[in-house]
Amino acid sequence: MLDALLLTEFRGGVMESAHRGHISIVNEKGEVVYSAGDPHFKTFTRSAAKPLQAIPGIRAGIHEKYGFTSEEIALMVSSHRSEDFHQRVLMQMKNKIGIEETGLVCAPSFPLHEESRTKYIKNEGRKRRILHNCSGKHMGVLAYTKLKGTDLSTYADPHHPVQQEIKEIISQFTDVSQEDLSLGTDGCGFPVYALPISGMARAFLKLACPDLIAEEPTRQAAQLITAAMNTAPEMVGGTGRVDTVLLQDSNIVAKGGFQGVFCFALREERLGISFKVLDGSEEEWGLITASILEQIGYRNHATLNALKKQFPQDIRNDAGAVVGAAEPVFRLQH
Repeated sequence: MLDALLLTEFRGGVMESAHRGHISIVNEKGEVVYSAGDPHFKTFTRSAAKPLQAIPGIRAGIHEKYGFTSEEIALMVSSHRSEDFHQRVLMQMKNKIGIEETGLVCAPSFPLHEESRTKYIKNEGRKRRILHNCSGKHMGVLAYTKLKGTDLSTYADPHHPVQQEIKEIISQFTDVSQEDLSLGTDGCGFPVYALPISGMARAFLKLACPDLIAEEPTRQAAQLITAAMNTAPEMVGGTGRVDTVLLQDSNIVAKGGFQGVFCFALREERLGISFKVLDGSEEEWGLITASILEQIGYRNHATLNALKKQFPQDIRNDAGAVVGAAEPVFRLQH
């Protein structure tokens, strides 16, 4: 199926850019009930898989072993921006596990959050692995690797026992066989899998509605992880991030990934939703998400208003003057 035009941007009355992609919305039976473009378009999960990657460790009890708080569990699934509050909890987590920062595979980085980066460079001046936006995920998997007594140095290898458990979880939650998961390497050095976006939507629906998960220990782990995400939404993304705004709504579980992948699910409505912006941009996520919620008749207007306030349609220049507008143009097919 062809892709769909999702959003257009105009400046001075002239269309300046257009963003195409795919949307998939599934019900509790895993059936596609709404879509735009190809609801089974195959792409890499990127960081949207982080809540699934955290399940084996939480299922095994790393939160009890190391005394992780809700903030620390939320950081395990985060794409944080290393804001001050992220840095505080990351150091807390590292000290509890008792690992060396050099053991993280992810590359040394500066904070992605602009104000935090400026402050950090002024005070510290050197890149650190713990500041990488995937460091929480890496520390969570290292904590589980240490608990299992398996090799810490190869924890990111796709053949490592911990990574094999993660692959099983991804297959189980997405209803995609392990043989049909296409392996790649993520930006942080972790294995990453490509699969249909309908599978991603099914996975997030199970996260939001854990009664759909057959195994009790796995169900409990999913409940604990998503509860932490809703309790500490600022840890999952950070200031002004789409998933953080959505997670302030207790009815929603949400997580974005690099290269335009975004997933969320609605508990009460029992719908799993995923979309892919083909040009890899994430600036459009807020407007696309708000339009999806409006088109399916989402009743929490506070969440819709929060999205519209944080992600307005107005395009402003560097001085703050309105110079154009962005508009979602897709219509979901039932």
